[in-house]
Amino acid sequence: MTDEAARLSESRPVYAAAAISWLGFLVHNVADLPGQTLLSPETLVPSLVTAVLVVAYAAGWRRVAAVGLLVWATLNLVGGALSVLPLPVLPFAPEQTLRHYSFHALYAVTQIPLLVVSSRLVLGRSRPEPPKSGRRGRM
Repeated sequence: MTDEAARLSESRPVYAAAAISWLGFLVHNVADLPGQTLLSPETLVPSLVTAVLVVAYAAGWRRVAAVGLLVWATLNLVGGALSVLPLPVLPFAPEQTLRHYSFHALYAVTQIPLLVVSSRLVLGRSRPEPPKSGRRGRM
């Protein structure tokens, strides 16, 4: 395998996880929030953040982009979880319906692949380590 093919093979999970994360975000915003489109600021700005981080990863800024993607996925997961709750500090009153909760559940689930892939990159393990075999030592 050439270096370019190896790099592409290592990059595919990052691109796929970022796409899944973004699609979950997009579906939540466009389908669940009234009047939202791809060009609405609440959708466009986070979309651009995701795009910049993916482009940074593709351009070779892998460590910085991996940390950024990990932070971004964490913010999306935590922010999505908190923004569904009727907290008095929020500048809006979130809808308390099964439909709204379902969109937030979808949003949360779609952040998990990016959390896993980016955390492995940050920790220096792009692939899961194989299980260790052999006998265990005595205690």
